[in-house]
Amino acid sequence: MPHSAAVPHRACDANESLESLVDSLVAYHRLPEAAAPHGDPVLPLVQLAQGELATIRAGLLDEEERQRLDQLGEWLEQDLVRLGSLLEARRDRLVTSWALAHPDSRLCHEGRTLLANAIGRDPGAPGADLPADPASDLAALLVGLEARGESALTRQALDRYLRLSGDYPQARLLSLFGTCHALSGARRALQRRPAPDQDPEHPARLAESMAECRRYLALAERIAEFRFPPLVIAVGVSGSGKSRFTEGLVSRLGAIRVCSDAERRRLHDLPQEITYPQGAAAAPAVDIFSEAATERTYRHLASCAGTLLDAGIPACVDATCLKRWQRDLLRQQAEARGLPCLVVSFEADEATLRRRIEKRARRQGGEVSDSLALLDHQLAEREPFGDEERLHLVHLDTTADNAAETLVDLIEEHVKLG
Repeated sequence: MPHSAAVPHRACDANESLESLVDSLVAYHRLPEAAAPHGDPVLPLVQLAQGELATIRAGLLDEEERQRLDQLGEWLEQDLVRLGSLLEARRDRLVTSWALAHPDSRLCHEGRTLLANAIGRDPGAPGADLPADPASDLAALLVGLEARGESALTRQALDRYLRLSGDYPQARLLSLFGTCHALSGARRALQRRPAPDQDPEHPARLAESMAECRRYLALAERIAEFRFPPLVIAVGVSGSGKSRFTEGLVSRLGAIRVCSDAERRRLHDLPQEITYPQGAAAAPAVDIFSEAATERTYRHLASCAGTLLDAGIPACVDATCLKRWQRDLLRQQAEARGLPCLVVSFEADEATLRRRIEKRARRQGGEVSDSLALLDHQLAEREPFGDEERLHLVHLDTTADNAAETLVDLIEEHVKLG
């Protein structure tokens, strides 16, 4: 039964930027009004997959294409079985689709409209009016962007959504939902085929709709394809450039960042706004930097990274990682899965570190002396890399003009060798 009538609507014809859309999506998925805890987590997927597969198969004339579609159907069946327990465990997260509550919104980028109803979800697809996991909405957005050749925006949307929501387990469901939404795109393309007796340009328009259908089917196959993602562990003291350079890995390599600052605060139910420096007098009364809190944080970072790797998504952990046990804990997430791991030591001379920290402290209104004291503490506490770590270690001079390109090249080469 549809639940959209109970969900608040945004103003009609609202234009969304990607950042505002993702922020809205995260907030919507937390709304009590959007929740539908008594729904079936599997039924919408089954209905969507079966309906789209049957409609597409009837419209394909090429036997080889039908066989490839049948293989996709078999993969979906197997993945539904594999992920059934996760879907059931997330039953209390079911929501009515964002697209039903915001039918007139549009996603705009650089003056262009990219997607209708902003996330590009088809409200006419089988089971679209049934409550589903939030991963369905997110996957629809990612498929819509990817189908339009906006890979960089796809990666930025996924990184921002997971960082703001903290719902990393959702990543394991994205390939399942994404494949279904790509099939929806293929079905829509087929349904736009003109009738031969009604359109004088029938051959050209027929070729166009079939080409679009095949593009969506190829996208569905790519989404379903098994991948071997790498883990990147960013190591460095404050001012070393970790956050700045790892941010570039999102759009260029598709790596999703797991940031210690955000996750440490999330574990203590604190706002995500970060006051610099860490541990300053303005920090919360709860000591979120105690030894116990730090251990809890790193174990959580390791869990989040492992979940991303299980989902076939490259993970990048952005943390100081001053202690060897912290780096070992993270590295084991990749090694236990037989996946490549790269430890990147972000480095700069001490004068540069101090200059960067002073600039940041003044910009954020913090005490420069407190910020520099924190740097001194980190420099004194960091432990050298061990022999086993050096097998995965690269050093990056963040003062170099080509540091960003060097980092991408190092990761791509390491993954190739791995």
